[in-house]
Amino acid sequence: MKSPDAKWRCLVVDDEPLAAELIQSYVSTVPELELVAVCSNALEAAAILRRQAIDVLFLDIQMPQLTGLEFVRTLSHPPAVIFTTAYREYAVEGFDLDAADYLVKPVSLERFLKAVQKLMRREGPVAPKAEAVKEEPYVYYRVDRQQVKVFLKDILWIESQKDYIKIVLQGGKSLITYQRISYAEEALPSTLFLRIHRSFIVAKDKITAVKGDEVFIGAQALPVGNSYKQKVQGQF
Repeated sequence: MKSPDAKWRCLVVDDEPLAAELIQSYVSTVPELELVAVCSNALEAAAILRRQAIDVLFLDIQMPQLTGLEFVRTLSHPPAVIFTTAYREYAVEGFDLDAADYLVKPVSLERFLKAVQKLMRREGPVAPKAEAVKEEPYVYYRVDRQQVKVFLKDILWIESQKDYIKIVLQGGKSLITYQRISYAEEALPSTLFLRIHRSFIVAKDKITAVKGDEVFIGAQALPVGNSYKQKVQGQF
């Protein structure tokens, strides 16, 4: 059991750079968590575990050389494990290894926080609360070979542009990153953002009007897709 003021030392292990970066950004929003390192495979992670104490692994399953499940079995005294994987079929096996939780990619911030709360209820006396976050929630987007920090409150809408998305921000700024809109949707909390079209996600609190098949953010009209109409109407 950890003391209430102790930080949880985290190791992220994932061979998908975008997935690893997403979990890394989520870790940074929880003050009780401290990121020690990010590894692309189990062998790198094993080397870190030999050098220093780790409290929780955010661990992918399908990786080269050694899977996440195989890796956990090699550890005589494994830290707490939260699996992060695109494959639902390994869930039973993951929980058989006493995993704290099993997250299916793409992992949303809401689901990540729920997993952390579950872990801390199980292992320690204090569960993290959303209000304990030290600053406004944010995500990172890779733009021009650098990670750009974007506060959720600054996002107006997100537009799909084939394999890229355009993040439109307050103040007339925008960012373009290589990412599918479905991945972006899962990474954003559904309490704050709404998918209105196959090509558009909007910030709920930035909507100024809804008229017919359009949602307005200020003077900008955005289309509502036929398959999203009922969902949008249920919000108003």
